[in-house]
Amino acid sequence: MIDNSFWHMGGYGLYVWSSYGLSLIAIVALLLAPKLRRQVFLKTLQQKLKRQQRLAKK
Repeated sequence: MIDNSFWHMGGYGLYVWSSYGLSLIAIVALLLAPKLRRQVFLKTLQQKLKRQQRLAKK
């Protein structure tokens, strides 16, 4: 079983676990960013194509 000293890590637990947490947040953001940018790009492209089609019909 894990004792309390594992979480405290000799007094550096807060620093260590906050570093792990911030690193995890950064990694998740880096993994999600391209997907979100792709969605925005495709939506913008779709809007431009619809606009061009409307203008071409006139």
